[in-house]
Amino acid sequence: MQTMKNRGAARLILYIFMVALLVYVTVYMPTPYIIYQPGSADEVKPMLSVEKGDREEKGTFMMTTVSASYANLVMLVVSAFNPNAEIDQKQARLGNKSEDEYAAEQVYLMSDSQSSAVEAAYHEAHVPYSIVPEYLFIFSAPKGDEARKNFKPGDRLSEVDGHPMKNNESLSSFLKTKKVGDQVTVKLVRDGTEIEEKVNLIEIKDKDTNKTRPGLGVTIATMQKVEPKDPGLQVKFQNTRVGGPSAGLMFTMEIYNQLTPGDLTKGYQVAGTGTIDKEGNVGPIGGVQHKIVAADRKHAEIFFVPKDNYADAKAKADKIHAQMKLIPVNTLEDAINYMNGLQPKS
Repeated sequence: MQTMKNRGAARLILYIFMVALLVYVTVYMPTPYIIYQPGSADEVKPMLSVEKGDREEKGTFMMTTVSASYANLVMLVVSAFNPNAEIDQKQARLGNKSEDEYAAEQVYLMSDSQSSAVEAAYHEAHVPYSIVPEYLFIFSAPKGDEARKNFKPGDRLSEVDGHPMKNNESLSSFLKTKKVGDQVTVKLVRDGTEIEEKVNLIEIKDKDTNKTRPGLGVTIATMQKVEPKDPGLQVKFQNTRVGGPSAGLMFTMEIYNQLTPGDLTKGYQVAGTGTIDKEGNVGPIGGVQHKIVAADRKHAEIFFVPKDNYADAKAKADKIHAQMKLIPVNTLEDAINYMNGLQPKS
């Protein structure tokens, strides 16, 4: 009898182990793949504001996104039967970056895109402005370097030894007064919390001159703010929780609409994608086929697409029988002129 009980207990333990193993393999075990799918088409207006701007809109400008998920086994199987899903190697997305470094890079690209959108809109609306450095942003810190463990990708560096640091030039000038091995106190903002860390300076070699200098040993970029001469025309962004530069065109359209009289939407549901530079040039993006699906699901009537992406966008729109009109553009002016040429929707 005892032997039978022992066998029953052993079977139960084996059963529980097999179930746990199955759950781990199908749900939690990482795979080297990533799945791209249509994301969302979100109204831009709630994401930004201009204090003295004209916020009256009968229609909407929408930014479109791609959903990217690091895949488990279940997701891979389901995606194989989803005509709107695209499976790719995770390494193709990350390159030599860690997931944290890639996420930090996307935050930087979105911030840079917003700055360019503001510049392009100010330029088109003839609003005088200046560029002001705001803070330093940390992209990455070398893995396995004990001295760099105090830094995390996405940190904001605001001070070193009590001295404000708003751009690379101010940091470089200050570190010239130090020596390799000196310890400095850095003030960081991480996830909204201010922290201080003690960091030893290391030797950095300049790639162009081969000269060495003391440095923090992390990759840093200057984040800037675009300030109008009239403070009432300052553009303020909310946290979009979206990374990358591809919302640039639609941010610019919304900002320009608020800076100028009248309603540029003309009552239409307008979606789109495309990078923007300060001169108003619209650049190509990735994943346009997924953004077409996202816009169609939100019943967009017009979709602005970079000319270089038009063929892929048209092919996907035809495949899903989308009713929206695709408008290829090279510049911000192309998009504005198209909207100005429309009759207001009744």
